[in-house]
Amino acid sequence: MANSNSNSNSSNGLGVGTILFLIFMVLKLTNYIDWSWWWITAPLWIPLLIILGVLAVIGIVFLADKYK
Repeated sequence: MANSNSNSNSSNGLGVGTILFLIFMVLKLTNYIDWSWWWITAPLWIPLLIILGVLAVIGIVFLADKYK
């Protein structure tokens, strides 16, 4: 009988954004960089803004086509 976990496609690793955030945070806390905390956390929130922007454009295009 095959192990049910062998066919799993899920990933438990860290994403690129999380790794960049951790690197930037360590550099900030060791005073190696003097960036704003907004830029330190940017790898976490910029992808979310991009997704929301794409969804907004899709929604606008859909509504414009619906009320044509």
